[in-house]
Amino acid sequence: MESAKDIFSYRKYWAHRFGPAPFLPTTRDEMDRLGWDSCDIILVTGDAYVDHPSFGMAIVGRLLEAQGFRVGIIAQPEWVTAQPFTVLGKPNLFFGVTAGNMDSMVNRYTADRRLRHNDSYTPNDEGGRRPDRAVIVYSQRCREAYKATPIVIGGIEASLRRIAHYDYWSDKVRRSILVDSRADLLVYGNAERAIVAVAHRLGKGEAVESIRDIRGTAFLCDGVPEGWTVIAADSIDQPVSTGPSRGAEPTAVRLPGFDLVKDDPVLYAHASRLLHQESNPGNARALVQRHGDKELWLNPPPIPLATAEMDGVYALPYGRAPHPAYGEARIPAWEMIRFSVAIMRGCFGGCSFCSITEHEGRIIQSRSEASILAEIEEIRDKVKGFTGVISDLGGPTANMYRMACKDKAIESICRRPSCVYPDICKNLGTDHDPLIHLYRQARGLPGVKKVLVASGLRYDLAVNSPAYVKELVTHHVGGYLKIAPEHTEAGPLSKMMKPGIGSYDRFKALFDKYATEAGKKYYLIPYFIAAHPGTTDEDMMNLALWLKKNGYRADQVQTFLPSPMSLSAAMYHSERNPLRPIRRSGSEVVFTAKGLKQRRLHKAFLRYHDAENWPVLREALKQMGRADLIGPGKHQLVPNWQPAGTGLAGGEGARAGRKHGTQKFFTQHTTQSRRPGLARRPKKGS
Repeated sequence: MESAKDIFSYRKYWAHRFGPAPFLPTTRDEMDRLGWDSCDIILVTGDAYVDHPSFGMAIVGRLLEAQGFRVGIIAQPEWVTAQPFTVLGKPNLFFGVTAGNMDSMVNRYTADRRLRHNDSYTPNDEGGRRPDRAVIVYSQRCREAYKATPIVIGGIEASLRRIAHYDYWSDKVRRSILVDSRADLLVYGNAERAIVAVAHRLGKGEAVESIRDIRGTAFLCDGVPEGWTVIAADSIDQPVSTGPSRGAEPTAVRLPGFDLVKDDPVLYAHASRLLHQESNPGNARALVQRHGDKELWLNPPPIPLATAEMDGVYALPYGRAPHPAYGEARIPAWEMIRFSVAIMRGCFGGCSFCSITEHEGRIIQSRSEASILAEIEEIRDKVKGFTGVISDLGGPTANMYRMACKDKAIESICRRPSCVYPDICKNLGTDHDPLIHLYRQARGLPGVKKVLVASGLRYDLAVNSPAYVKELVTHHVGGYLKIAPEHTEAGPLSKMMKPGIGSYDRFKALFDKYATEAGKKYYLIPYFIAAHPGTTDEDMMNLALWLKKNGYRADQVQTFLPSPMSLSAAMYHSERNPLRPIRRSGSEVVFTAKGLKQRRLHKAFLRYHDAENWPVLREALKQMGRADLIGPGKHQLVPNWQPAGTGLAGGEGARAGRKHGTQKFFTQHTTQSRRPGLARRPKKGS
């Protein structure tokens, strides 16, 4: 893999003389107090401004400030007119636009396309403070405010919509967000390396339209740049070479164009497969996709940050609090992470429904132990309300810290979508000892009473290290531990790229053993997905029987939501399996629950214990020829009687859905946020 310039090695921009701000300014009054006459860069975000490294705009803002730029923030602006986008004046270099830590459509709508009335990233959990497709709307208002100012878009919404993509909410394939936003440049993935390079080049007077060679960026152009060889892969009948370019010219892969994939689901699945094959920074080639009379050009993914760079990012002078303008308002996302520490980025799990790997990459980027311990001490000493408990020491996956391919040469040519599916790769280093040592050092710090692990755990890795499971259960579980088997049946699990339920059983045996040895009553909280592509009614019935047998009664359930650009979304839209070669004839057809009635049935199976769901489950079981599962027996799924006043909402349980917030827990798989799900403690004998 090629080397990359250290993000902290650039010569600082002249404005570094102003020094760091207590909070990045959000008003002209704040700018005046800092002695600024203007901002060099203005960041526009759909989230409230919380100056903490779990919020993307805070990281980008503080990093650009450390480069010497004067950075302002416009958080959750009104978007009806351009006036709110002028409050800090015209930026000297560019606007940076993001929807926030979540895709705005995932944030605002449930899996049933119903409007949410809350927003965890907004003061007092208030809904409606960001528009649908926020990146597009914000970019258009920035353009109206200052027509000639460059606009750079990024964050998870831009990243996962960078090519022609299936959009669940409009049920169609949409153009790249770069086209609809009319932005000048798109940065995808973790954007530190790209955004620093862009800022310095613009700061030196370079025109934005000439910035065409930075990894992790996308742009529109009239034609293929001179000197490039393009592999025509826009036909599903034509195989694509996976080898590197052998000639002097660099090689790009042509994806089927927007006008082709928007009307051809099978060709869309082919394009999705190609995109995901070109995701390893070590061997990925540039991609090009036609949009009308323009070419959408995607440079290869960014080189992951080195440990020293990660340490530098997390050592920036964050205020570690919401901006003072919010006063005493509650920001739920902040309350959840205020005492947590991210120890790494990325995920090599490759789950087909998840956007973490797509956004952050498969290569794990870990912080040093010293950096992590220093942040814990800073929380202890500076964050208001700290009681001695670190609420989470984790990341996208809690136990991938410092794990990597044993051979860098192999890593640089690998095109596997997952390092752990269908089995753990023999070249993957899975040593948990560095994490065990980190846990011991963290809980030994003065003033720290407890260090919890609340991030999702990859249990198929953990079972190979009983010492880690013992350490975790003995010292770092707070009563419940969440893990995500997602299903019990082989059909849907194979489409999710998740291990069989046997791995869960082995982990549970270890978990229960060490909990008993520690004299603790701890419980595993398994999460499951309803209606994922490849899931039949029988699969959901068998999952419900497993849940009842094991005494689980889920309060919050997850109905599959096709997140933009994911492989699962391609399955949902095309009803083909892009994990395997796509052909006009011979491709694997994937059964997909699309109708609202069937999707609600699948969700009802997850909540088999809710009387609201019993009528629809009884009807379904009869149609499936499984009326034997209706009755009072322990081996039966639902009773043959109905409590008074229940089951009147068609069996789906609308009241229960409103009560329990059925879609909240989906966000743990689709964003960088770590929002815990909830479940009742299993009842004895249930």
